[in-house]
Amino acid sequence: MLLRRVYSVLIRKILLSHQRYVHPSKKGNLATMKLDSPQFKSLFTPELTRLVSIFKKYDHELRIAGGAVRDLLMGIEPHDVDFATTATPDEMKELFELEGVRMINNKGEKHGTITARINDKDNFEVTTLRIDVVTDGRHAEVEFTRDWQLDANRRDLTINAMFLGFDGTVYDYFNGMSDLQQRCLRFVGNASERIQEDYLRILRYFRFYGRIAKGPKCHEEETLAAIKKNASGLAGVSGERIWVELKKIIVGNFASSIIDDMVSLGVGEFIGFPPHPDLKEFHAVCERTVNLSPQCLTLMSGLFQDEQEVYILNKRLKMSNEEVKLGLFIVKHRSDYMTDRPVKYCMDLLIDSAGKEPKVKDKICELLKYHGEKELLQVFTAWTPPPFPVTGYDLVERKVPKGPIFTKTLNELRQIWKKSDFKMSKEDLLAKIDEVVKTV
Repeated sequence: MLLRRVYSVLIRKILLSHQRYVHPSKKGNLATMKLDSPQFKSLFTPELTRLVSIFKKYDHELRIAGGAVRDLLMGIEPHDVDFATTATPDEMKELFELEGVRMINNKGEKHGTITARINDKDNFEVTTLRIDVVTDGRHAEVEFTRDWQLDANRRDLTINAMFLGFDGTVYDYFNGMSDLQQRCLRFVGNASERIQEDYLRILRYFRFYGRIAKGPKCHEEETLAAIKKNASGLAGVSGERIWVELKKIIVGNFASSIIDDMVSLGVGEFIGFPPHPDLKEFHAVCERTVNLSPQCLTLMSGLFQDEQEVYILNKRLKMSNEEVKLGLFIVKHRSDYMTDRPVKYCMDLLIDSAGKEPKVKDKICELLKYHGEKELLQVFTAWTPPPFPVTGYDLVERKVPKGPIFTKTLNELRQIWKKSDFKMSKEDLLAKIDEVVKTV
């Protein structure tokens, strides 16, 4: 048993020796302010009030952390609220047990997170203050601390490194309030060090840039230099994690400019982009789809030269089947000639794809967004395709041979019906069966 324990310790030391030790940066200068907004006050449900009172009762500090503080300072009611505390996970479990509070899904306990369910109504994720002792660019080994500044130091961006007390006091150690006011994106401390702790922070930077910045091309040169230097680190990040961030970038503000920057900095090649993405077409699609709420793949299709590049992206990012199918559909049909009756083209495409392509009407709508066809989109969205009046049973009754002839006859009758603008009746179509069978 002793030998096994010694062996385990030796293996751990060997593994840690191949990882980068992260030294805490110098502490920032604490700045505070009082927040007294309607959005902040709206958080105080009976459940949150009880959570706060429990931590206060046992002399542990509890504050709102990270993105929720940023949103509240911007006058936005946060969707998710994370909490940080000086209490260790064991101390949290003890006080929750003493207060009869149920704890659930505590898979994050090794990273310091305990999830408490208050009044069998709301879940609250509370995380112990921590520092990253060892990182490998994807994962971190943490140590718990009671120092708020050290915890703030391990966060990515200054605007995400603030805390908020329940008396309304904002605690800002790295000029996050000033950066937020100026709509400036900066990493906490040294940008390269922050990125090397988790290379996904490159994409998080661009995502928050789209949310916070005043306009395109307002990056700080030293930040861009750090991203370019570390772009290759994204090769070791899972496609699933990359895709979560990339989707938000694509449908966010300044996507056209941001993707341009990402490609010029060498980020694209490590996240599945084509070797030579069609940036000109992507920019045009972004302009055409303003106010049309396109899906992510509708916009991204502008980057692809052909369907093969959609498959290459999916191999890297592990997208959903529907996302892949939408990208393939748009790349396949975006060059179709819509004739002088584009509404009829869309109707025919829908009818021809019936039973072959799931959710095809939604895909055609995205194709229209790709082309910026706002009025046509409204007309087509409101159109409900009439049911094809002829069924396979009708052909059986008329002794049409089963097999290829049966299928071709049904398809030809559908084409005849389509050319009549869907007006031919069942009787008129069935009257043409003998004529059709002779030609198929």
